Amino acid sequence: MNLPSTPAVPRFAVVGASGFIGLRTVELLSDRTDCAVVPVVRTAASLAVLARQRLDWRIAGLLAPAPLAAALRGCSVCIHAAIGDAAQIVHMAEVAYRACAAGGVRRLVWLSSASVHGQDCAPGTDEASPLHDRHPLVYNNAKVRAERRLARLARDRRVEVVVLRPGVVFGPRSRWIADAAADLAAGRAAWLDGGRGVCNSIYVDNLVEAIRLAATVPAAAGEAFLVGDAETVTWADLLLPIAAHLGRNATVFHEVATAAITPERESRFAALTLTPAYARLTALVPARAKRLAKALAAAWATPPPPPNPWSFRGAPAAKSRLTTELTLLQRCRWKLPHAKASRILGYNPPVPFAEGLRRSLAWVDFAGLGRPPTT
Repeated sequence: MNLPSTPAVPRFAVVGASGFIGLRTVELLSDRTDCAVVPVVRTAASLAVLARQRLDWRIAGLLAPAPLAAALRGCSVCIHAAIGDAAQIVHMAEVAYRACAAGGVRRLVWLSSASVHGQDCAPGTDEASPLHDRHPLVYNNAKVRAERRLARLARDRRVEVVVLRPGVVFGPRSRWIADAAADLAAGRAAWLDGGRGVCNSIYVDNLVEAIRLAATVPAAAGEAFLVGDAETVTWADLLLPIAAHLGRNATVFHEVATAAITPERESRFAALTLTPAYARLTALVPARAKRLAKALAAAWATPPPPPNPWSFRGAPAAKSRLTTELTLLQRCRWKLPHAKASRILGYNPPVPFAEGLRRSLAWVDFAGLGRPPTT
């Protein structure tokens, strides 16, 4: 869809514009007069919400440079908020950079994650802390490798790269709010140590403000920034208000004890699907056969679940709902600083944590979440 825009106004492409973060980025930036927003999505079905606005949206695949470069033409900034599996994350980083270079985009704002430092990061961790790709979660390792790939590509100076590392991004439509409400309704809510661990939260509107600054501040080029809420928040600070809003209290949370974490295994099949040979082969296969093959491959490639890294105290294991990710997150005792983002970007979180949570709970009511399951 092509719409006229004022030449003097920079155009910001938002890749992954139909996702939780991408959609909110489009919503907030499209209200501004100092930029024009160009949503980029993978399929027409992803425009269900975006097409209601008068925006110059584009449809393009995100796993090959040429189609994405075509969608980015005329934009000065690419904000990459698309999600994918571990293999896709690293591949999309290279595709995004090459597409920006070919499409004449000046700056790429890459949405990475604070998980490059691990969910249970060491005290003192900041942007200067060395990264490694030996985390127990494949997602963390993929985010580290994607950042490294971008750093190597950016040596040619064709595109400025700015990396943002948000923590737990919450708000209306977020999985952190929806999953917590669902767990409370189903009686499987759980936490470690009474929820005393640090939750490195960032309300989604605060992240969008960091994205806007990363797209516009000249000194941001080539830098990576941790970004979060102003307050130091515990998991109890996040979860107890959700429980209270749904008519429950702290006694609903099962206390769990953790054991050793079993590292995840990376899928070799996922990496294979990104190769040119695989693309050429699948181009010859009918669509119906592709769907069947994908279903069979997914069933074959999915490894058996690792042993649970925790056990309940005085509660049946069937009530469980602490994933390995949540177990690691709730162990955290360090509030990740955003002093660098404040100093270089001028980042000052505009929405207090309490207000972000209030808006999130209003969405819980709107969406009808947290109701006990019907029988």
